[in-house]
Amino acid sequence: MATKRNLKPIIGLILGALFFSLPFIFAPEALSLAGQINLAIFLLAATLWVMEPIPIYATSVVVILLLIIGLSQQGPLAQWTQPSETSVTAVEGAWQIPAKAVDDDGRVWLRSDSKWRAESVEVIGESPTNASVRVRSNALSEGATIAARGNNWQLSFTPPSYTNYLNTLASPIIILFLGGFVLAAGAVRYKLDTNLCRFMLRPFGTRPAYIILGLMVVTALLSGFMSNTATTAMMVAVILPIIHCTPAQDRFRIALALSIPFAANIGGILTPIGTPPNAIALGALASRDIAIPFTTWMLFTAPVVIILLAATWLLLMRMYPCSVDKLPLELKGQFQRNRKAIALYVIFGATVLLWVTESLHGLPSAMIAFMPVALLPAFGVIGKEDIRSLPWEVLWLMAGGIALGYAMNQTGLALWFVDLVPWSNLGAFGILAAFGVVAILLATFIANTVAATLLIPIVMSLVGSGVVEGIALQTAALTVALGASMGMSLPISTPPNAIAMSTGLLQTGHMIRAGVVVGLIGYGLLLASAFLFWTRVF
Repeated sequence: MATKRNLKPIIGLILGALFFSLPFIFAPEALSLAGQINLAIFLLAATLWVMEPIPIYATSVVVILLLIIGLSQQGPLAQWTQPSETSVTAVEGAWQIPAKAVDDDGRVWLRSDSKWRAESVEVIGESPTNASVRVRSNALSEGATIAARGNNWQLSFTPPSYTNYLNTLASPIIILFLGGFVLAAGAVRYKLDTNLCRFMLRPFGTRPAYIILGLMVVTALLSGFMSNTATTAMMVAVILPIIHCTPAQDRFRIALALSIPFAANIGGILTPIGTPPNAIALGALASRDIAIPFTTWMLFTAPVVIILLAATWLLLMRMYPCSVDKLPLELKGQFQRNRKAIALYVIFGATVLLWVTESLHGLPSAMIAFMPVALLPAFGVIGKEDIRSLPWEVLWLMAGGIALGYAMNQTGLALWFVDLVPWSNLGAFGILAAFGVVAILLATFIANTVAATLLIPIVMSLVGSGVVEGIALQTAALTVALGASMGMSLPISTPPNAIAMSTGLLQTGHMIRAGVVVGLIGYGLLLASAFLFWTRVF
């Protein structure tokens, strides 16, 4: 067993290197060299994310490094392949230029305002040595600067500054999640989360079915504003005393153990900060100057969350009913009233209030998120140990996905993926249905953040290219992002599922049977929301 475990990272790295080399070996004609470099990085990232020979957050940082080296203006590759320049000379009523300045498509590349544009020319004569040619073109002029070699890869692709890739580590989307993490750290330190849980569970009484409903509602709400992993860990601790109060062989224990991860996964789609796939979608939209306000996101996702949560509750109650009529529910505890705790309550409440009223005051949600990042340490609510314990690896993972999506748009790789399939034959419904089911299936077997990272740039380019009418970019991004959160039928699908399995109450079969049904219901709700609601708004 040890040998097999040791071989897995080696196999992953070998496969990563193999897939990385494929674009350079086969060199797809429709891709520029920049696109081939991006495809190599994409294949390497996908392999390492799936095989995990190194941590997935480390893969994301490696992606950013490779993008800087291979595709940034200051990277060594771009520096070594800078286009050489020459000037246009007038000769006998035509223009004389180096023969190599004409590319394979019969164009020359003219420099204007530090950018290159292609201009078609008519070749009317060659020098005896074929070193130069005479051409006709109304776009050229005496002394104009052209590229001395017409097939340089940097002519059709202007490498962005390396800061464009580094900035993804502190993009507004990352800051938005950082604000959520800081609030969650403060809530855990002063037990605001557990006290809110006890407070919100009290109205649900002691009947088993309503206890499950209460647990799911509280878990979903907390997962909208906290890490769904942290929420699941906390709520599992809450249900352990309830589990001990049920008969040893009661199937209701399975319902209790499944209700928490399913509710956490569903609740994560409620807000922009609920789960990383949401951030990938927002980042992709932001790269096209499209923003979805915090409240607007909640309005679009709330119907899906409410209906899917209710359907999951009914499903669990039908599959795993309780054998007793009542369960004792011990809910003790009180809110702390010291100075730091009160400061947390005020800052937490103000932040959430500003988030949900974003459409009224116009302050971007990322700007609001920076308020707790600055104020909680300033008031001593959280200390350096709390800051060190924040899930920075999640932010790194999201940053790599945002950077990869940006590069795929810049290099034309996303459009190349789009051209591989005759999408226009599917129509608007077929495209969303296809990407929705792929997102769910992919997120079942790999991290949902990775699934969203791989799919969102492709569907955005497909919709943005105008191949199919009737789909807005926002609708496409929401469908894939929410679809990635619906893949929850295996213990490896999401961290909340893995935490639930650690209770020892579940078998994989329990999660598959319930998770597949929940995923199918969620898939149907996604498509219904997309065509009955989102397409009418966007």
